Amino acid sequence: MRTYAGHSTASDSNALYRRNLAKGQTGLSVAFDLPTQTGYDSDHVLARGEVGRVGVPVGHVGDMRTLFDGIPLEQTNTSMTINATAMWLLALYQVVAEEQGADIAKLTGTTQNDIVKEYLSRGTHVFPPGPSVRLITDMIAYTVANIPKWNPINICSYHLQEAGATPVQEIAYSMCTAIAVLDAVRDSGQVPAERMGEVVGRISFFVNAGVRFVEEMCKMRAFSRLWEKVTRERYGIEDAKQRRFRYGVQVNSLGLTEAQPENNVQRIVLEMLAVTLSKDARARAVQLPAWNEALGLPRPWDQQWSLRIQQVLAYESDLLEYGDIFNGSTVVEAKTDELLAGAEAEIAKVLEMGGVIPAVESGYLKSNLVASHAARRARIEAGEDKIVGVNCFDTTEESPLTADLDTAIMVVDPASERSVLAGLEQWRAGRDEAAAQTALEHLKATAATTDNLMQATLACARAGVTTGEWAFALREVFGEYRAPTGVGGAAVAVAAEPGGELAAVREAVAAKAAELGTGKLRLLVGKPGLDGHSNGAEQIAVRARDAGFEVVYQGIRLTPEQIVSAAVAEDVHCVGLSILSGAHPELVPDVLQRLRRTGVEDVPVIVGGIIPAADAEALKAAGVAAVFTPKDFGITTIIGRIVDEIRLANRLQPWAAAPHSTATS
Repeated sequence: MRTYAGHSTASDSNALYRRNLAKGQTGLSVAFDLPTQTGYDSDHVLARGEVGRVGVPVGHVGDMRTLFDGIPLEQTNTSMTINATAMWLLALYQVVAEEQGADIAKLTGTTQNDIVKEYLSRGTHVFPPGPSVRLITDMIAYTVANIPKWNPINICSYHLQEAGATPVQEIAYSMCTAIAVLDAVRDSGQVPAERMGEVVGRISFFVNAGVRFVEEMCKMRAFSRLWEKVTRERYGIEDAKQRRFRYGVQVNSLGLTEAQPENNVQRIVLEMLAVTLSKDARARAVQLPAWNEALGLPRPWDQQWSLRIQQVLAYESDLLEYGDIFNGSTVVEAKTDELLAGAEAEIAKVLEMGGVIPAVESGYLKSNLVASHAARRARIEAGEDKIVGVNCFDTTEESPLTADLDTAIMVVDPASERSVLAGLEQWRAGRDEAAAQTALEHLKATAATTDNLMQATLACARAGVTTGEWAFALREVFGEYRAPTGVGGAAVAVAAEPGGELAAVREAVAAKAAELGTGKLRLLVGKPGLDGHSNGAEQIAVRARDAGFEVVYQGIRLTPEQIVSAAVAEDVHCVGLSILSGAHPELVPDVLQRLRRTGVEDVPVIVGGIIPAADAEALKAAGVAAVFTPKDFGITTIIGRIVDEIRLANRLQPWAAAPHSTATS
């Protein structure tokens, strides 16, 4: 039982972990901030406003010491949500464990380390796919030999569902990743053939549980059967224990709503039941989001509530006392068989392309996910998929939980970022600089060979190298990678039927373009900072494209300067910024100021993300034309608002054909 936690500084997070363990948590799940996840030091230009926002900053072994101060790592099961820099964080963790006197062979825990899904969903990838698979392979080989109880990779279907995957796609694409990883380990020669069972036995999965209870539960049964088949038939694993489908779960954050957020509690409970009731496909570890994650950063009390939900199920109910209560159900068997058949067909298609890496590089997987997500959003907007409090039953009493929004979420103190920067400067000044540089040169030399990178990484950790230095050394050898956005290849999800909203918006877009004497209205969709959650931005881009806009979308991880340069170069009519990490107070004003300094006065800037009401008002006061949050689920309506803002910026009346227009709000 865990809650995903970490924020502000290593010392603040250490205090939070101690409190959570005292409340009955049986493991730790570490959230790292975006600079740590993407291989930047806290003082890098892209880290501005992101330090300590969505997790804890860990810049060197000193931070890792502080993070686990007083927590005996030999006795603690620690999950680390870390991917591109997973090897680095595992090295820091091992060094701190050694300093505590631990036997590293007894360490238990998980590094997520599924870099492949980062190209498709969360966006914290750094290196190209080939070197990324090498990092995964080297970690697996090292842990099997040296930390045998560690899960070196946690293959994540969770984030695929967040990016739009159907249950069939979720099963298929994550299983394709598992096949690619196991093939790479087998073919690397680092693990003897007779020990491949140990590799398979340490592979774990991290799965999403959505609110469609029966479908989600059958998905887990299908997952388990498919893993049994793949490991037996493709890899010849005879030991049934090693073939066991081992998975942890976080229930669906995608389905959490800003409107009537109290409904999120029952969603969380129902989703948890989908991965606990079926004993033959039961999760080994469960972490639950907090009811208010669609509003902002949960407070410790909110996380405690989610922990107590698990404890009531485990200790008060009898749900865990019986065998699988769904065995023999014809309904469950039929749905499981349907999902299994669909997944196997999609796996065959990906393998015919050469496997998951070519499918990533070609954009096939990303386009499919963007299209699936667009179709889901279209069903919500049409009312086919009902979401209580959002597109149905939306009348409500005032909620005491959100009566004071300023206290309903946790706000990271800006002073914590300054503290981290000062600590980083002090760390660099106090270390043996020659030893650090020698370790980095050795790392680069090793990266240029086929040798396992783990020992060179451990040497860097012990020498006081920083997270950014480790990652940039490997960037020099491997290069960086920008994954396909999937926007261009996504199918049209909403038909522009005569008399429909999209048709009316298309008419307004065309009319405004004609008024301006330009072929098309141009919308720049930008992701400033390190937030890689691009699902919302992609959906805006696709719908704007379908409404007749020319869309400029270059993907994730851009500086304000790059966004403004693109806006000026492309002569856009509107700039749309998407930020879910909480960095909007820093990054949005920067974009505004840079735009105005270039002399661009008539281009409105709109913002979307998880933005508290007080922050939204501050952004509007700073010059933002409109702010959209998760409660604004009608994407076509948002595109209509964008047309309004372009008209208002050009001193014209709002779009007359849109009675729903709220451009003046």
